[in-house]
This record gives sequence, C-alpha cells and structure tokens, in this order.
Amino acid sequence: MKTTARLNNLRISPRKVRLVTDLIKGQDVENVLIQLKHLVKKPGPIIEKLLKSAIANAENNLGLDRDNLYVFDIQVGEGSRLKRWMARAHGRAAPILKRTSAVTLTLEERVEGKNRKSKEQLEKERKEREEARKKLEREIREEEKAKKGKDEKEKKEEAVPFREKREEEREKLKKDERGGWMKRMFRRKSG
Repeated sequence: MKTTARLNNLRISPRKVRLVTDLIKGQDVENVLIQLKHLVKKPGPIIEKLLKSAIANAENNLGLDRDNLYVFDIQVGEGSRLKRWMARAHGRAAPILKRTSAVTLTLEERVEGKNRKSKEQLEKERKEREEARKKLEREIREEEKAKKGKDEKEKKEEAVPFREKREEEREKLKKDERGGWMKRMFRRKSG
C-alpha cells in the first residue's frame, strides 16, 4: 500500500533538491533518515521533515509498519517562479528567476501487509491519544486556575502598602503647600 506526502513552494531550485532526492530512491526509511541527518546540502533537513511526515501518514492513517517501508518514488517538479529585476549598465534591467520546487514523496511496503494494524486497532489508539490529550489539557487548565488565584491574592496584598504610600505622599504635599509658593517652586524632585 502506497502513502504520499507533498511539499509545495519550497524556496530552493529543483536542480539543487534533485541532488538530495536522487540519493534516497529505493532505500529503506530508517537508512534514509540516517543519511539525511548527516547530509550537508541545504535541502537535506527539509526532505527529512517531509519523509517523517510521510511515515506518520503511513503509521497513523493506514496502520503500516515503519520497519517495512521504503522510498518508492520521490519526484521534484518546478513550482512557481518569483520574477525579479536587477539593475545593469546603461540603465538596463536584467531578469532574475527565483525558482521554487514541488516535491512529492511516495512510500510503499517491502512485504505487502506485514505487521499492518487493523482499523479497530487504529481506532483504539486514536481514542487513547485523544483521552490522553484531553487529560493533559484539563491538568494545564487546573494549574492555570490555581496560579491565577495565587496571583490575585498577591496583588491584593501588594495593593494595601501601595495605598498607604500614596496617602503618605499626599500628606507630604500638603505640608509643602503650607510653606508657600516659593517653597513649592524650588522643592527637590528626588526621593
């Protein structure tokens, strides 16, 4: 059974991407992951991410075994081109084509049906993952509520001394006002 993953509008020219993709055709998935991890070329990590996506599609949607998969085909086509202009001598302009790539990766099983999961097993795993996710979300919400309650208590405790400080400052200002307009005009702003 085949499974695919697509990557559109990759901002690397197709010629450069094909240098990487030609290395991995027909190889087992695990070997390809190791090879891409240690590859120096710029498309290496991007193709690795696409391969991981295709593996996840195969495992989660079709129930295929990861150890039984290999890269059946990988095609690199030309995507849309960004057209730009570069100034040249005597007021001329020369075109620049910034090329993009469209990559399609196809995985297939080495031995048809080996260690494949049934639809019931897939549904059971999905339900377990969903329950675990909901439980985690619930715990996070409870922690946030507890943290929010603590923050509100701390703010109330801090607010009381702040009010007292403001009242003290007002009293100082009133005392300064008694001294006349000259004292107010030349009073210090520090403190």
